[in-house]
Amino acid sequence: MGASILSDLGTEILIPVCAVIGIAFSLLQWVLVSKVKLSPGRDPGSPRNNGAGGKNDCADYLIEEEEGLNDHNVVLKCAEIQSAISEGATSFLFTEYQYVGIFMVAFAILIFVFLGSVEGFSTKSQPCTYDQSKICKPALATAAFSTISFLLGAVTSVVSGFLGMKIATYANARTTLEARKGVGKAFITAFRSGAVMGFLLAANGLLVLYIAINLFKIYYGDDWGGLFEAITGYGLGGSSMALFGRVGGGIYTKAADVGADLVGKVERNIPEDDPRNPAVIADNVGDNVGDIAGMGSDLFGSYAESSCAALVVASISSFGINHEFTPMLYPLIISSVGIIVCLITTLFATDFFEIKAVKEIEPSLKRQLIISTVLMTIGIGVVSWVALPSSFTIFNFGDQKVVKNWQLFLCVAVGLWAGLIIGFVTEYYTSNAYRYLALMMLFIFLVSSSILIDFNTSCALSCSPVQDVADSCRTGAATNVIFGLALGYKSCIIPIFAIAVSIFVSFSFAAMYGIAVAALGMLSTIATGLAIDAYGPISDNAGGIAEMAGMSHRIRERTDALDAAGNTTAAIGKGFAIGSAALVSLALFGAFVSRAAISTVDVLTPKVFIGLLVGAMLPYWFSAMTMKSVGSAALKMVEEVRRQFNTIPGLMEGTAKPDYATCVKISTDASIKEMIPPGALVMLTPLVVGIFFGVETLSGVLAGSLVSGVQIAISASNTGGAWDNAKKYIEAGASEHAKTLGPKGSDPHKAAVIGDTIGDPLKDTSGPSLNILIKLMAVESLVFAPFFATHGGLLFKIF
Repeated sequence: MGASILSDLGTEILIPVCAVIGIAFSLLQWVLVSKVKLSPGRDPGSPRNNGAGGKNDCADYLIEEEEGLNDHNVVLKCAEIQSAISEGATSFLFTEYQYVGIFMVAFAILIFVFLGSVEGFSTKSQPCTYDQSKICKPALATAAFSTISFLLGAVTSVVSGFLGMKIATYANARTTLEARKGVGKAFITAFRSGAVMGFLLAANGLLVLYIAINLFKIYYGDDWGGLFEAITGYGLGGSSMALFGRVGGGIYTKAADVGADLVGKVERNIPEDDPRNPAVIADNVGDNVGDIAGMGSDLFGSYAESSCAALVVASISSFGINHEFTPMLYPLIISSVGIIVCLITTLFATDFFEIKAVKEIEPSLKRQLIISTVLMTIGIGVVSWVALPSSFTIFNFGDQKVVKNWQLFLCVAVGLWAGLIIGFVTEYYTSNAYRYLALMMLFIFLVSSSILIDFNTSCALSCSPVQDVADSCRTGAATNVIFGLALGYKSCIIPIFAIAVSIFVSFSFAAMYGIAVAALGMLSTIATGLAIDAYGPISDNAGGIAEMAGMSHRIRERTDALDAAGNTTAAIGKGFAIGSAALVSLALFGAFVSRAAISTVDVLTPKVFIGLLVGAMLPYWFSAMTMKSVGSAALKMVEEVRRQFNTIPGLMEGTAKPDYATCVKISTDASIKEMIPPGALVMLTPLVVGIFFGVETLSGVLAGSLVSGVQIAISASNTGGAWDNAKKYIEAGASEHAKTLGPKGSDPHKAAVIGDTIGDPLKDTSGPSLNILIKLMAVESLVFAPFFATHGGLLFKIF
């Protein structure tokens, strides 16, 4: 069927070189960020010392004088606050990782025991699963290497999250200080810091996976089926750590956020991030452990799982059967090219175009998505041409389906562009200043004319859904909640259509492998997506530091503008994560069905249907647990904040300092305690169902959780994002409509704060964690599939 143009040697050079370039670029961005000093001292040539300073020194001096700032005091204060945030975040993560480390070791032992017992811990070679005429490595080897790859994935996920947190806490105060020089300087600092995390995570994930494959190949030799079955543990390790990071970090940040908002804003009528609020440091710490560390681990898990799903299917297709190394590593080559594309895209934000006004921030971030998508489409075309034969076969549930290289290009491209559509639809439903109204109205009309109700309510034609939600605050919190819930439910429609089209096109062309590479296409620009995502919490922290350091109102306005753009782009990032999770889970589901030797999944079979019902229920059970966990932790936080305001003399007057440490401890203790039950639910469900009810029922559970979980995740994330930006829309008062709802402290504003508080656990805890639930259960089922197929279904065997 022909050979690929790119040689195997070229592939062996291309992948690690691209990964190293990504790491080097991230380090360069870190060096540029580190040039912003958190020291009040000046160079000897500074104008304040001997007048011999350079041009930049003079410029800085004039700006500081213009802002009326005492440079020494402000910088020292920013450094002190940054240190407190960094210490709190580091302390929490180390505490969390101690518990997670115990789980990691215990689950690694479980993987080895369960998979090793498939053939009675035999060390003899055995007939291959997919081709009985060939001899493959023993099950004990698969157990050992699956355990190693699980630990590799887990450690890489933990390191990714931790590095992201350290980078964010390193950059937050620097962003604040750069805001004195203008919004453009602050934007570049925040975005470069996000890029450090994005490129480090993408490059490290790729490099570790590539090295693991080559090391495992030394033992497995020509048994590529066994090799890539063992590699699936990498995805399981990544997602299992991401689950605890997302849930634990989400509970931490929202407990602090809810406590700070309810008592500070609603009861005491003080500004957000006011240093008098005892929960303010815990709130800023939470941004880093939840939105940065948790999100980094989450997207790393998606990347690892989509790669593993594609590699497993490819290993039993013509690529693996004929030992075609370059086509086999097609998923990794896509990710390698994605790093280069994202590098070029980043330069558009940091070097090619300068941000000169607040209104340019959000368009610049959106440009990143569009540019990376367009360039990546070209990159995918080139990769599909040089790395794939003109024709090949893909495993399709027992058969081999003939596929052309242009068809596989379309599979990846449709996933890539579906991600962009989902991102911009998410932006439409969560942004308070939508600018592409005509195009979106046409697109929405083509999908469902009922959505046009959004444009015919109390707002004029130019209103976005978020402005509609803000307008509903006129009549109180109840109508705000009603409008927000309706917005979230409605926001599911277009993303689900986009995911459905992606699935249909990719499966039609290349079966389950097509779906896996479509998910990889959606994640191919992960470095840019992470940079944009991490930018938001860094900007949020920068605003908090500006408030706590007592900087001028102008500085706070600049950081608020950065933060508002970050909120919208964070919602876009969540949309990408959820969309990719749906495709990844379906690809893993297909690989599980193949590995468990299930011929058909018939929903009319009682075994499958009961699994379908239970699976559809699980996201609700999981969401209930995480929401209640946030509520319980927030209750303790509210009580503590009230106690301090009532018992510390001079706290409201600003003459006494609050006890920040107690609030940090409340969030830490609550999140560590409360993350265990939801995590246990997700990790134990596949094991219990597979062992006691068998692979058919488990296939129903996976399908049900996928269908239900995606809808809830989208609606929860968008509802929370809309409530958050509705509150910010009122606070900013940037339009005549917004001014009629404000100012801060008005009844509509208080109603908006209540809506935002309700939405916090939806958008930052339950919603983001659900995409991990559907991915993690699928990849766990895939890893344990041989054990379930051999020893599972105990209850049905007994009865």
